[in-house]
Formats: sequence, structure tokens, C-alpha cells
Amino acid sequence: MRFRSLLILAGISKAALIDNGTVVTLNGIAYYVGGVSVGQLGKIWSGSPALEPTTVHGLGLFPMTIIDTFNTTIQSDELVNIVSEYENDDDVFQSGFLSTIYIRPSTNISGFHVASLSSTLSGFNTTTLISSSPCSEEAFGIKTVSRPIMGDPAKGPYFVSAATGNLYMAYRLYDDDYLAFIQGVITDGVGGFRSLPAVTENVMAKSVAVPSRLYYTVTEDQPLAGLRLGVKDIYHVKGIATSGGNRAYFYTYGTQNITAPSVQRLIDLGAVLVGKMGTVQFANGDSATADWVDLHAPFNPRGDGYQDPSGSSTGPGAGIGAYEWLDLAVGSDTGGSMRGPAGQQGIYGNRPSTGAISMDHVIPLSPVSDTAGIFARSGKLWAKATKAWYPDFLSNHTSYPKSLFYSVSVGDWNSEPASADTAILIDGWISQLEGFLKLNATRTNYTAKWEATHGSAPADLAGMLHSTYGVYITHDQWQLLGQPLFSDYATKHGGRQPYINPGPLSRWRWAQENATDEIYSQALKNITIFKNWWETDGYGGFDTESCSEGLYVYAWGVGLPSYRDEYRSAPHGPPLGFGDSSIPIIAGTPEIVVPIGETSYVSRITGQTEYLPVTMALRMSRGCDFALADLVSDLEDAGVLRPVSAVSIQVKSMFSRARNTLGQEAPEKV
Repeated sequence: MRFRSLLILAGISKAALIDNGTVVTLNGIAYYVGGVSVGQLGKIWSGSPALEPTTVHGLGLFPMTIIDTFNTTIQSDELVNIVSEYENDDDVFQSGFLSTIYIRPSTNISGFHVASLSSTLSGFNTTTLISSSPCSEEAFGIKTVSRPIMGDPAKGPYFVSAATGNLYMAYRLYDDDYLAFIQGVITDGVGGFRSLPAVTENVMAKSVAVPSRLYYTVTEDQPLAGLRLGVKDIYHVKGIATSGGNRAYFYTYGTQNITAPSVQRLIDLGAVLVGKMGTVQFANGDSATADWVDLHAPFNPRGDGYQDPSGSSTGPGAGIGAYEWLDLAVGSDTGGSMRGPAGQQGIYGNRPSTGAISMDHVIPLSPVSDTAGIFARSGKLWAKATKAWYPDFLSNHTSYPKSLFYSVSVGDWNSEPASADTAILIDGWISQLEGFLKLNATRTNYTAKWEATHGSAPADLAGMLHSTYGVYITHDQWQLLGQPLFSDYATKHGGRQPYINPGPLSRWRWAQENATDEIYSQALKNITIFKNWWETDGYGGFDTESCSEGLYVYAWGVGLPSYRDEYRSAPHGPPLGFGDSSIPIIAGTPEIVVPIGETSYVSRITGQTEYLPVTMALRMSRGCDFALADLVSDLEDAGVLRPVSAVSIQVKSMFSRARNTLGQEAPEKV
């Protein structure tokens, strides 16, 4: 018996004990402390007093702020200005981090006197002042310590281990009330990430950890430094398992060992990845509640909070619409998966020219039209991010497009009529756009133009392209994803099949009967026919001065309710048909959905008048993504477009009541 006990004890002694960090609360705000140490308070200088345990605030940690000074001495006014700047620029920093201050001069100063700062420090409730330079003795109850700091931690707030002197980044924990995220992530310090091992109490919601904005400095090489980024959970991230919205996929393939090049590029540009975000299963098209089985659909923060968020980039769209602390989110657009959520949430979201950036290490829908896009609440920030992100587009355009085409076409994919008030809003915005471009809009109908100029191609455009999209997406995803997943899952689970949501499953079954190789080949030929027509006789011509001969616009979202609790008919295959929104898919052109205002409705959820976004789509010729980005940025400068606010359903309709803007906020820093 004793021998057995010793064996048990020996086993316990060999057990791996891993410190996953801890959650602490400072002045009522939750923080995650852990991960990789970014610095260390070094050995105490000779003759200086030790940092005593009395300065520690529970759990062996104490909060500390690093303040950089570029002067030979530091005065109270400078200290006050620095702290004020920290408070204004950063949502992680707060007064609790001022209990201990580390002053780091840029040069070897002769020292400074605490007495000259004592009143200011007392106002900050500072009890300990540390610096690498000599300090005066304790004055007015403020303990002074001369101590070097190892490493090169940036300015800002930290948590410090009293036992080791290790510095840890301060990660503020935010609740994901809208279920936009699959999981929060933090860096592992060696080029990858790990799942955030922390959560605060909430209904269903996870926590997302965001680091201080003060840690990051914008440079020429890192123009996106410090911008917080969420990524749709079809993009692989090193150290994190990908779900694609499917539990079987998540557990079958486990942790990924490489980050998708498109995501890595944003990280290299300085963006800070904070989490993986919800997606319609395998980037298909599902309705909230009815079709989301494996995972719960994110919530749309607009209106009454129970509107369909659209998809498939559902989490990224909802997150940007909901959270001021999230700056950018990456989604994908194969057939509208960026533009749909942008319209429903009233934010900026784009589909780039096909081939704009690598889609390697991304769960595919179809390589024919898979693209990567970005959501933002500001047109200027969106433009800055996309111009930094996409590597190969020319930016030598010298003018705006010379024609403005306003489409009034009605197709299978955009047939909802606008209310009278919304029509007035849209017409007013078109007038503003005309004034900015100094052009008169030409009302256009692409079907009529096709009928007049199609040449030897089929006369019936809608008939030619009716099933094209459905054929190639179902054919490709079944071949590239469905079959391998079924095989790999069966190998691991005794021949069993994985669960697939009704939407993608119905599409894959449809493909096996309706997307044969012969039909698929004809679909690709139809794409080539239309693309060539669009760039020659259609509205996608090129121009040496403006890149795109014309700017093509049409109404995307007209503010009609689409409740998430409606049960719709069971999915029976892919979307069929053709409309304005499918032209970029087939022609490979860039298009962005932008918010222009809002319209009211009486919610059957709240019983009150609520407001939904009204949005427009702006399109240019293939390869003119930077020209489109510059135009959007300039339109925001001119007030034709405006940044929008994040919205909380707990605060009733933060939208501006003015008809020409959605919750105008101060311009985001770009």
C-alpha cells in the first residue's frame, strides 16, 4: 500500500504544471495577465532601497505605467500631459496603473526630485516611483527606487510580478455580447498564437483580450500598427484550430501550423490579431436560427438587435458593427459574403478584384471567386488598410472616373423595393455624389445594354448565368473540402460521417447531380463571356487617367427588417439567379458597400420605432481597387460619406436621427 502511494506521489511530481495566466480586476475592469514576459525590472542599483512587498496589490502582481520623457528633467506639467494623452488614446490604460510609475528618460539625465512632482503624484494616488536614473529620497509618502529595466518594453500600462520583476502586457478583457467571436487569441511570442485562456462571466459570451494601444507606433513599414484585428474563422492561424463554423472540422484537423499569408501580411503591417470570428459554415449562405446548427449565429447590433446579420462573414461584420474596441475585421467574399454583412450592419466592407491577395491556407468555397475583404467603421480607415494590404494594384490614377452610372436594374438577387422615404434618401445621396464628382448620373440597366450589345453570346443574360455561380461553388467546395473532410473524419471515427449544417450539405448533394465536370466547364466559359463583355461593351472599361472609366453605383440595402427568428424553407441547393450584386463575382471587379443613412421601422420585437441602415454599393473596373479606395477616402473627407459608430442594443439606437448619417462619430485615426 505504501509502495503504491509512493508511485502515485511520484506521478504527481512529474505532472506538467502550466501557468496559463490569471484574470485580475483593477478598479472594476477585468484584465488578463499572462503570456510572454516583455521585460524585467533588473537588479537594484547600489544604495537604492528594495521594492518591498507592501507595494504589491494582491496575487503577487502590481500594476505599473512606463512613461517616456525626452527632457533632461521631468516637470509636473509634462507628467500631467503624458497621463492625459494615455487616457485619451487608450482604453486599456486607467488610473489604477499609476500606483507605480516607471520614468524612462531617453537620455542619461542627472536625476530628478520627487518633491517637485509630489503634488501631481499624490493626485494620481502614486505610491512608488521607479526610474533608471537616480531619484531623490522618499518624499510625502512616495517611495522612490532606482532600478534598470531589462528588454525594451514600450510605454504604457503593465502588470509586474513582485517575485521575479517580469513585466506582462496589460490585456483588457471585453465581453463578446454579440457572439461575434469563436475565440479570443493572444500571441505566443514566437510567431504564432494561442487561445485566450480567460473568460469573464456572461451569458454564452466569450471574452476577448485587447492590448494597450500605447505599445504600438505607426511607421512606414507598419502603417497599421496597433489596430485591433479580428479574422473570419476560415483563415488558418498558427497555433489555433480553425472551425469553419463546423465542430467536426475543428476537432478533425486541430491546431494549425501556419498562418494564412493574407492574415500574416496584416500582422506584418502592424495589425494586432485579437480573435477568430464567426462564419456561416464553410463560408456558405445560412439564415440565422434556421440553419446555424453547430454554432450560434452572431447578433446584429443594429435596429432592435434581432435582425439577421447576413453572411457568410457574419462574425466580422457583427463585431465591427458592435465594438468600438475592434478596428478592423477580415472576411471573405465569394458571392456577397462581405457586402451582405456590411449592408446589414451599416459599415464599410468590400469585395476586391478577384486575385487581389493570396487565399492559400483558407477554407475554400471556390477559387473561381474567393476573395478577402476588410470591414471598418470609417471609409478612410478602410481605404488605408486595403491600400496597405493588397500588394499589386497600381495607384497612378490622376482623376476620378469620367462617368457615373446609377443602376436601376432589377434582378434575382436585388429585387426589394425601397420605401418612399428611403428612395428620397438615396436620391439625395446620389445628388451629393454628382456634386462631388461634377458629373450627372446616367441611369443604367445592364440587361438592356446586354440585349443591345451581346453579339454572338446568348441573348438571355439571366438565362446564361442563372446557375453559373451555383455550379462552380458547389462543384469546387465538394471536391476541395467536402470529400476530404468526409474521408478524414471517417478514418478517425470508424467510418462515421461528420455532421454538416443543412445549407452546405444541400449544396454538396446538389453538386453531385447538377455540377458535373461538363456543366462546370460550361459555367467557366460563361464567366469568360460575361467578363469580356463587361470590360468592352459593358460598364467595366479602363481609363489611363482614372483607372476605371466609370463609377457604377446601386442601392444595396434599403433598410427592410429581416428578423433572425423567422423559420424559412429548408435549403435545397445553392442560390440561383443573377443580379447587380453578382456582377463583381463574375466579372472579378472591386466593389464596396458603404452606409449613407438610416430608415425607421416599428419593431415587432421591441414594439418601438427602431432604425436600420441604408447602404449603397460602389464599383469600379477590375484592378482599380486603389482608385476606389482613394475615392471612398475623399468622399469621407468631403462629408459625402461619414464614419459610423458601434451600436449597443443596451443603449437604444445610438444611430443619429439625421437621415444622412449613421451615428456620426469623430473620424478614426488613420
